[in-house]
Amino acid sequence: MNAIREDEDMALASHDFGHIVESRPLGVLAARSCAAVGELVAFAGTQGVPVAARGCGHAPYGQGQADGGYVVDMGGLDEVRCVPGDRTLVAGAGATWGEVVRVGLAEGLVPPVLPDHLGASVGGVLSTGGFGGSSHRRGLVADWVRELEVVTGTGERLVCSPERHPDLFGAVLAGLGQCALIVRAALRLVPAPVRVRRYRLYHEDPAGFFTDQRRLARDGRFSHVAGRARPALGGTWSYMIEAVAPYGGELPRVDDRLTGDELSPGDELSLRDDLLIGDLDHDRDSEEIEDLSYVEYLHRPDRDERLLRATGEWDRPHPWLTLLLPEAAAAAFVPAVLAEADQQGLRFCGVVQLRPLSGRVLGAPLLRRPPGELLCLLSLMRTAPPTDPGTVQRMVAANRALYERARAVGGVLHPVSALPMTGEDWRAHFGPDWADFARVKEQYDPQHILTRGYGLWA
Repeated sequence: MNAIREDEDMALASHDFGHIVESRPLGVLAARSCAAVGELVAFAGTQGVPVAARGCGHAPYGQGQADGGYVVDMGGLDEVRCVPGDRTLVAGAGATWGEVVRVGLAEGLVPPVLPDHLGASVGGVLSTGGFGGSSHRRGLVADWVRELEVVTGTGERLVCSPERHPDLFGAVLAGLGQCALIVRAALRLVPAPVRVRRYRLYHEDPAGFFTDQRRLARDGRFSHVAGRARPALGGTWSYMIEAVAPYGGELPRVDDRLTGDELSPGDELSLRDDLLIGDLDHDRDSEEIEDLSYVEYLHRPDRDERLLRATGEWDRPHPWLTLLLPEAAAAAFVPAVLAEADQQGLRFCGVVQLRPLSGRVLGAPLLRRPPGELLCLLSLMRTAPPTDPGTVQRMVAANRALYERARAVGGVLHPVSALPMTGEDWRAHFGPDWADFARVKEQYDPQHILTRGYGLWA
């Protein structure tokens, strides 16, 4: 087995991106092979002590910590290789999505859905499901996995897929690390665009914003769609849609009568823009349109991260909350929430993301989602003062109150959130699927040692 590390690594494993929950593991394993992970988990199982996997440490509320147990640092399992003839990419759990993109694009290929933050690890994103700009059309990052190599709670290494151990495969993707730890994943790939045309469309009226997002979630004119609420003058909020279409110079196929024949390049671009956004209800005077390389678009959050790290905000507490709402409820729910005193800190330090989704394309069985087709992902990405634990706890309490309100309108929690959940909460969260989930847990992690930070079995 690889050496168990101490001191600096132990301190690192005691914290995460949330900087709210602190624990103390017995040790940290620097995994260099899948076999080493299996050996450690098998040993931990005989002792009944917890084990958690750590990729890039982006959990917001201690979910990837192992108080009194062992943390497996997956950073060494970072090999990425592409099999272009099979349109497949194989990545270790500790590899980042930035490396996945780099290797895939060298062959002109890319996963159909990518997380916004490419600095996250492959294993971490697949364990929670993973949303991205193309999720309204193509579902979760996890929905495009061909095969997984995992280590179960008994230390057994298994390869699972829809054909091999399908019960385990379905319980690992978006399964919060409860039944097995991902050590390697095979991902499906599709041809990547070279350039994209990005539209930023602004709305003062939330009703118009949600109407436009609903329209874009239903049709295929844009490959990527996301949104934000942004602070406006007078204590109000404005709303922005970011919509992206691959751009190779040709017109979109919105109407076969419009082929672009005998048009000048400028006229062709104007016609393309009109076809894509002409029926939307945004403010025409403030719209922003630009062409980017696909690589530039994928790395668009990098500058923000560098700024947050430089200012120290990256290392402050992050009591984030992410909810999935029925789209019909979101138009009233979101403005009401943003008007409350508990959320005013978002105006000065934080981000409000609003992502349109289609329930019919979300495939991972353990991802909870509201009933119906049209959904909205609401992420309140707050930053708290670093030396004021009282404020942090008030924000976490506000998360709980907001979660209960969301449940009342049919919303559900996305577990990448700073929100303490009891065992009873989790049983309600998984509803009729809880019994099957518990059965698979008992089969593959009978000692309940894996990823206890979520508190599912308390």
